Amino acid sequence: MNILLSNDDGVDAPGIIILEKVLSQKHTVTVVAPHRNRSGSSNALTLDNPIRCKQLDNGYYSVSGTPCDCVHLGSHRIMHQMPDIVISGINRGANLGDDVHYSGTVAAAMEGRSMGFPAIAVSLAGNECYNYVTAAKVIERMLQHLGEYPLTSNIILNVNVPDLPIEDIKGYQITRLGSRHRADTIVAGEDPRGETVYWLGPPSQPQDIGEGTDFNALINGYVSITPLIIDYTAYQSFNAVNEWMSKL
Repeated sequence: MNILLSNDDGVDAPGIIILEKVLSQKHTVTVVAPHRNRSGSSNALTLDNPIRCKQLDNGYYSVSGTPCDCVHLGSHRIMHQMPDIVISGINRGANLGDDVHYSGTVAAAMEGRSMGFPAIAVSLAGNECYNYVTAAKVIERMLQHLGEYPLTSNIILNVNVPDLPIEDIKGYQITRLGSRHRADTIVAGEDPRGETVYWLGPPSQPQDIGEGTDFNALINGYVSITPLIIDYTAYQSFNAVNEWMSKL
């Protein structure tokens, strides 16, 4: 396979380096990633500044832009032929439930899918994140099956892997997105001039972790695979909205 590999943790992040090393043993891998950490950048594109790109000594391409910029640049300017698949990751930390709305990792995969390529976002779900090789081997196995059974149109696979040795992984589960509490995670502080500043704190605690959710799969030692779609249209609400419109 001809793979375009990106992330949101930056071009020198351990996750992308390990994933490239594992996948390049059997596939052609082109790494195009942000020059710095762009976690939480979601689907942002750089429209107010030029995008700079530099090829590093290891062959990776370092981009002064967002994960979505990297997918555009990689597929249209850097790669000599279009990718067979776009893979984003391995992210340091999980991307579960509501996280997918903010995640640059998931956004890069979504950008690939919107451009017509099969796409996978992969994250290592742990606090310390020791077992990147486990996540890389999971993706390697998935690619073997995707060659025979391609993804259907407009589907992105959001893969979260427990931070465990590969032999301790219990299996794979197809999951739905759970959700987190709508908690206040803003942390107030003070700068050297005595002015109040604010930081976005860590994610809130999970709320919906029931059976079948991505949270539940990870808690029980399974790889969570959540199919995502780009189409946000709430088709099931058409009748209710039509009724509301008729009363205007």
